[in-house]
Amino acid sequence: MEELWFRPFVWTDYRLAVLFTVIVPTILMIWSLVQQAQAISRLLIIYWRVASLLMITVYLLVPAWGVDNSGFENLCGQIGFITALIARMLIPISLWFWVDLNDEIKDLPPSFLKLVVVSWRWAMTVYCSLGAIANVPFLSCAFSLELLSSPFCQVWIEAPLGYRSIIHGDATQGFIGFLGLLGLSVYVLYFGYFLLIRLGKQGRSALEQ
Repeated sequence: MEELWFRPFVWTDYRLAVLFTVIVPTILMIWSLVQQAQAISRLLIIYWRVASLLMITVYLLVPAWGVDNSGFENLCGQIGFITALIARMLIPISLWFWVDLNDEIKDLPPSFLKLVVVSWRWAMTVYCSLGAIANVPFLSCAFSLELLSSPFCQVWIEAPLGYRSIIHGDATQGFIGFLGLLGLSVYVLYFGYFLLIRLGKQGRSALEQ
């Protein structure tokens, strides 16, 4: 692939994503359960539900690798560039939206767990906000098949392709795309239910979320 000046930054972004969106919240989830910090545990459960769109995005991007893809595979990739941006917008919202959780976490006695959680929330907010801004130019990959097959867009698919080789080595690109669209369908249904029904009943309360 043609060497691009921003390729190292793309790979750095994926590495930061693994750290901030997977490793740290996993540790915090286990930690909060051990400490029986219910407010933090509830916040992290909500986070994982929202952040699952990032994993769905990985599955959607994989099929778009290469220049001789079918229409279905290209469609998956185009949708993937859109969901990548949406995920970065939704994650910070999910971390700060809940009034009751914000108050409960604020009222927790000082502890190292509380300090790490608050620091992680702010770090995620900055990371996702900067990432969303950086992803805006690449949104054009979702609306041009010619651009989708160019190095400009393909560089974003290198890391998802590496994930596929480790987890789904024998799976076809079409099958990976099907899994991505299936996951996205479930996500959209749940999100629509939240917006149209649960949000109206509970507002910004995380009760029963």
